[in-house]
Amino acid sequence: MRFDRIAMLDWSSARGPKRGKDSIWLGLAGAGARPPVNLPTRAMAEAALRDLAQQPGRLLIGVDIGFAWPAGFATGLTGRPAAMAVWDWLAQRVSEGPDGSNHRQVAAEANRAFAGGGPFWGDGTRNGTPGLSRTRPELPPGMAWHRGIERAARFGRVAPKSMFQLAGIGAVGAQALTCIPILHRLRAALPGDVAVWPFEPVDTARTVLAEVYFSLLDQRLAEVLPQYPCLDAAQVDLLAQAMMRLSGQGALPALMTPRAPQQQVMDEGWILGAGDHLALQAASHGALPPPPDPLG
Repeated sequence: MRFDRIAMLDWSSARGPKRGKDSIWLGLAGAGARPPVNLPTRAMAEAALRDLAQQPGRLLIGVDIGFAWPAGFATGLTGRPAAMAVWDWLAQRVSEGPDGSNHRQVAAEANRAFAGGGPFWGDGTRNGTPGLSRTRPELPPGMAWHRGIERAARFGRVAPKSMFQLAGIGAVGAQALTCIPILHRLRAALPGDVAVWPFEPVDTARTVLAEVYFSLLDQRLAEVLPQYPCLDAAQVDLLAQAMMRLSGQGALPALMTPRAPQQQVMDEGWILGAGDHLALQAASHGALPPPPDPLG
């Protein structure tokens, strides 16, 4: 499996336009390669992704959000043990307005499908959101805070945060809630052309969406960081280049083979490159970083 271009997207759930550190960055390797681009808003990021997906050739888009939640969540919310059922559910509810995203209200709605206070927590707003606790609640019976891939692999220096945590340092839940509906719209806008790995067949898809985790390249990132405007820019560029190199070597099929039972993968997803960080580290040494981009 080979791709003509590989893009990496570093996401942000920030309210309102934001540039620089902890904002949205898009890196591109292969045909049309360019320095990382800083996208101040989620709407601009959505437009950029659609533009990339409509260009000729095969495209892999890696996104640093969780594509699924721990086992039991999809079934409790939708009645089906399938991550894509959650994508459909979120796409019908999450929206953006003048005051930002309504993802907290959607998380509170999801909580009502479960016993107790529900799994989502971490309301950082001043006035609070009914149905969304500021502190971690008790988990609904039979559920875990982390997915199998997160429990099995402690990437980099810090273990991944729970997909149910929406606020606080390193929290990732809000990123998934704000990004998945955008990826869902991209897939719907180009029917048959866009596939979501590992939930859908990707062999013939022109555009493949995959979950990535930049900490797989922590050591190499520390070496090249001084050549970039911020860590986010370095991450998207370095991983895009490393994946592009592995694609050229015909090595991506191994990285795209989850090391877990099929049903677990369909329910909880997988991280592209998990268990193959040494191959990624080696591939990341093959190219010189481009000159820094002036923040867009």
